[in-house]
Amino acid sequence: MKRANGDGSVRQLPSGAWQGRYVDADGAQHSLSRPTRKDATAAMREAQERSRQGVRPLPASTTLADWLGLWLADRERALRSSTVTSYRETCERYIVSSIGRVRLDRLAPEDVGAMIRTLEARTDPRPLSARYSVNVLRIALSRAVRSRRIPVNVAGPEYVDAPKPVAHELHPLTAPQVRAFLEALRGDPAADPPVPPDRLGALYVTALGTGARQGELLALTWADVDLEARTMRIRHTLQRNTRTVAEPKTPGSRRTLSLAPSVVTALRALRDAPGRPTPHPTAYVFATPEGRPLDSVNVTHDLADALARAKLPRQRFHDLRHAFATLQLEAGADLFSVSRALGHSDIGTTANVYAHWTDKMNQSTADRAEGSLSAHG
Repeated sequence: MKRANGDGSVRQLPSGAWQGRYVDADGAQHSLSRPTRKDATAAMREAQERSRQGVRPLPASTTLADWLGLWLADRERALRSSTVTSYRETCERYIVSSIGRVRLDRLAPEDVGAMIRTLEARTDPRPLSARYSVNVLRIALSRAVRSRRIPVNVAGPEYVDAPKPVAHELHPLTAPQVRAFLEALRGDPAADPPVPPDRLGALYVTALGTGARQGELLALTWADVDLEARTMRIRHTLQRNTRTVAEPKTPGSRRTLSLAPSVVTALRALRDAPGRPTPHPTAYVFATPEGRPLDSVNVTHDLADALARAKLPRQRFHDLRHAFATLQLEAGADLFSVSRALGHSDIGTTANVYAHWTDKMNQSTADRAEGSLSAHG
């Protein structure tokens, strides 16, 4: 069946299938086949429209899983290795396992919606898996749109409502618990048998006293610490689950922190430990006996053991950062100062994370209100 010049043509093949043939915007000839004339005509018109939009189609057999593999390989050069690892784990564990076999050119919002429902129905995913998976898929498909492989991003907000954020309820250590933890870190030489000080005690004290991230602390060198001036510079971060030191993610993460006397004491004791040579300025502050940065996974396990010995609830290392921020706010520190100390790029981030109010903060508000009211009584 012939069509007008430029519209392409559709004909039946000896096999019984129908073939559509057309010339794209660049003058190249293409053909495709479908079981029926109607399907072949519709597919040809769709391909012609994509060509007019400048879309450069991939092979028809390209699945979403295929595209995600191409995308990840391309992004390895531009992104942090930890980010690529996170993307890859999410793609393999959540996206590909759900809708990876769908052809990229046939992927529809309904497929993305089915993936979301599947993830939300699971009992074993990470708390943020559904929302994060949609975000990763949106990023991957936006690259496909920009490179003109597909016309639209079917995972975009105009097509798919992403799952609502899952609020992580914070349960950081309270002030009495922090004191109990610090006491336990000192050990008990009078016990039978004697309990030595925790080998990572200085790390935990510094985390609780500065609110620095784990990666920032593990990347510290002695050149970054001035115990006489009681300051610590955050200039690098250790990428998660690696021993690779990198630049901080945002300019706000680069900062100089003032150190509390307890932190100075802990760091000085670490630096001047008996039998230990004076560390070189480029040496890591928190290091293995061989001088390498501590492994983040091992630190997490050690923290769990230290908390158990102190008979305190289990905490992530990141929860020490939350304890610092919460105790600062309870003590009356302003949100801006806490935000700067934490290295947040936006004070709004700090406000969102610590929107919860502890009982002590609520009582302080009530006390201030009473002070205002009684002054006018």
